Order: sequence, then C-alpha cells, then structure tokens
Amino acid sequence: MELRVPSQEHEWVKTTLTQIVEAVAFPRDLHYRSLGSTTFTREDLAGGFEPDACFYLAHADAIVPDRPLDLTVDPPPDLVIEVDITRSSLDKLPIYVALGVPEVWRYADGAVEIWCLTAEAYSVSNTSQALPGITADLVRHCLDEARTATNQTMWFKNVVAAVEGLRRGTTP
Repeated sequence: MELRVPSQEHEWVKTTLTQIVEAVAFPRDLHYRSLGSTTFTREDLAGGFEPDACFYLAHADAIVPDRPLDLTVDPPPDLVIEVDITRSSLDKLPIYVALGVPEVWRYADGAVEIWCLTAEAYSVSNTSQALPGITADLVRHCLDEARTATNQTMWFKNVVAAVEGLRRGTTP
C-alpha cells in the first residue's frame, strides 16, 4: 500500500473544482451527492479506484448515505475529479471505463480536461455531459479567477451568477 500526502496545491485545486460543481448545481436546483475521495471497489474486476473527488448527479437518488456502496448493483459516480500535480491519473481511466464512470474532469499542468465516456473509451470534450452547458474553458476560467480572488465567498457567488447567466442565455 502506498501512502501519499497531497500537497497544498493539490488540495486547493480539488476543493476549488468541487466548489465549481456545487456552484453549478446551486442555481439549477440540481440534487447531487458528493462522495469526495470514497474508495470504490468491485470484486469481479479485482480492482477499484479512489478519485480525488466524485459526484452523483443523475444517480443521486440511487445513493443512500448510510448504506455501503456496492458497485455490482449501485451505479458508479456520474462525475469524477482527478488532480494531477505530481503523478498522472491517466492509468486510472481503464478502471473508470470498466466501471462505466460517464465523465472525468482532469486537472494537469494548469489545464482542465473533460473526458466523456463514449462506447468503450474516453474522449476529450470541451463540454460536460454531466453538467450540460459547462465547458472546460469555463471551468478553467473559474479556477483562474479563484486563484486571484481575495474573498472566496464573493468568488463563489460570482460563479453562481455566471451559471445563472448561462441558463438565462446571457453572457457570464
């Protein structure tokens, strides 16, 4: 077993990407469950994964907080977040494919990539399928804005306002 201690940068990026998902959900009244870095396993695959963060969006109602997850009957997370600061998460993609994780947001080298599952493989997309209308460019912009924000609460409110503007069809 390998013990890894996440860096401050890793945790900041992970937390900020998580907050972006929550800021998107808020004005849309999306019901979701955030399961953080839960360890997911499935015996028939002899493996599992532990994302940096994950969300159930379309399948939020299928997840019961006080019951252990069983990926032989429960769906995988709808969205997984991976933050690659010191090591790549690309080696996790095959297990995500095998488990049917629909979407992975990957942060690497200052960029955000949205990986969407199509058939038996992932392809990079500029637009989220899990959160329609949200683009990799918008996520990166929000992340960049958070880096220079002097007030995190105001930054969060600005992200919510930008998402509301998208919904209304106005420029964020």
